[in-house]
Amino acid sequence: MPDMHFGSLGELWHMAGHGPFVWSAYAIVLVVIAGLIGNARARSRDVLQRVRNRKESARQSDTQEV
Repeated sequence: MPDMHFGSLGELWHMAGHGPFVWSAYAIVLVVIAGLIGNARARSRDVLQRVRNRKESARQSDTQEV
């Protein structure tokens, strides 16, 4: 089991006065990463939808020409 550097959860949260800065930095990073993941998923959905639409329109134009 790893050696704990803090005696309690309260000490871990406070971190000798630096806790608010450390934990807010973690929170900001997590929010940014979640936003990047959400943005990537939305863009991926949009690209896939555009590909499907192009495929469908090409299929429709092929059937109209015949």
